[in-house]
Amino acid sequence: MSSPPPPTRRARHVRPAFRAHPRRLPLAGVLRLNTPSDIWFKPALSVVAATAVPHLTLLALDRLDLVMYTMAGSFCALYTHQLPYAARARALAWVVAGMAASVAVALTAAALAPGAAVLVAVGALLAAAQKALCDATRVGPPGHLILTFVSSASLFAPQRLGQVPGHLALTLGAGALAWLVCMAPAPLRPHGPERRATARALRASAAYADAVAATGPDGTGEAAARARAAAAAAVHAAWQALHATRTDPVRAALHHLAATAEEALAAPGAADPARLRRLADALRGTGTVPSAGPAPLHPPLERAEAAEAAVPLWRRFAPGSPHLPIALRTAVGCALAGYAALALGVGRPYWALVTAASLYQANLTLTWSRGVQRVVGNVLGVAAFAALAPLAHLNHAALIGCGLLCAFGAEALISRNYWLGSVCVTPMALLVTEFGRFQDPGALIADRVVDTLIGALCGLAAAVAVTNRRAADHIEHALAAAERARAHAERALSGPAPELSRARRRLTASLVALRAAHDTAAGEWWQRELPGRRVADAEQAGHRTLAATVRGGTRTPEGARP
Repeated sequence: MSSPPPPTRRARHVRPAFRAHPRRLPLAGVLRLNTPSDIWFKPALSVVAATAVPHLTLLALDRLDLVMYTMAGSFCALYTHQLPYAARARALAWVVAGMAASVAVALTAAALAPGAAVLVAVGALLAAAQKALCDATRVGPPGHLILTFVSSASLFAPQRLGQVPGHLALTLGAGALAWLVCMAPAPLRPHGPERRATARALRASAAYADAVAATGPDGTGEAAARARAAAAAAVHAAWQALHATRTDPVRAALHHLAATAEEALAAPGAADPARLRRLADALRGTGTVPSAGPAPLHPPLERAEAAEAAVPLWRRFAPGSPHLPIALRTAVGCALAGYAALALGVGRPYWALVTAASLYQANLTLTWSRGVQRVVGNVLGVAAFAALAPLAHLNHAALIGCGLLCAFGAEALISRNYWLGSVCVTPMALLVTEFGRFQDPGALIADRVVDTLIGALCGLAAAVAVTNRRAADHIEHALAAAERARAHAERALSGPAPELSRARRRLTASLVALRAAHDTAAGEWWQRELPGRRVADAEQAGHRTLAATVRGGTRTPEGARP
């Protein structure tokens, strides 16, 4: 796929000077609780199952000092729950391989590095690489954070070079168990992830239809725009899930429902939100996929056709890539945090490093919000650890039980808001340090609070200092891509059905990417004036064409809205 053309000479000539973002960093709403994820229990139960078996085995062998190495593999059970099982098998194998590679580098550095200063540098570079790869591959939550947590802790674990192969084998063995745990539901619900993705698309399209009905036939207003962007993203995600594996009768029926959600996205005024929600509710369980009426106009794409637009991984790190500034922020922020912790004499500088790594989101505004959430969650989390410590110190079995409880709570709560999950993550991280020997809770709490503050301050300072001035350029590229996709879709209106189907998918994906590029740039400091009006016009034109591709015929008049 060719790269989008750069902005024209005229566009570069008239660019205003870079300026600080006029909006203040938000506090209102940062701690607001959200609706929990519809699959929160899956990673929560999976990580408990994948962790309990190695923990109890090591307890029986009286080798709980090795827990850190098995937990590295067990934590892989947190990933890929949104993917269909065939795609999950491949992606999760890569997650386990990435975790093993991270641990191998960390343990080798721990054995060979001459001092803590070198270890901090290695940890910062590892964190940046993990962040960039997880963002580029869209591996999904929990992203790079678990990898960074494990590798940073491994860096500061006493290590001899001869121990590395054995410790790495423990990680791989626990990772293999995590893979089996995550794949275990496949025989019972082989189409579960695709059914959930399709149900989300139907509900999001119903919400958009409701928003349009509430704002009048024009469907204008911020609420309708947000609902439209959410519906487009959900429909796009549903098609990606359905295209991840080969089509069978159940997936063919799900294709039909995804097309129904897409029709509602393109023409919300004609949609029946109640019917869309009934169809979504009927996808629960393993029953027959409900019929949405006549067969869709356009046949589903085969997996090979859907993969044609995939961008090679190496192209995602080309100069100007949106992943590079965030990776640089991560490297600088983690290094600053680690060295500041060393300078202050804190016993565990990797906690400060991990705190800094946890902050970095798509833009500065989101990074700031994550920083507030992290500090609040960690402060409350050390209070939770103080309450749990007497119970955990009764014996090693109680310690394991408290750790598993915290792991379950973290995954159960983190989708509500990051700070709420951190209330459980913090005591879990503190309990991990006690598997070798019980420690003074007061010292652990003091170190954790100091490291949290150091990491948050240094991480935010790096986010401000390392600018992302190319964010506005990515909007220009996304605008050009959306215009090309719209033109292609209009040409395909008179072409064969499979070509129109491909054009419709491409147009939907380009509109999702355009909205993401605009939202990312809007949250950055030091940006030129953003083309908000052009983005809105491109989205409206794209959705008009999208409506025409769904009907497969007459264009919506230019003055009308879908």
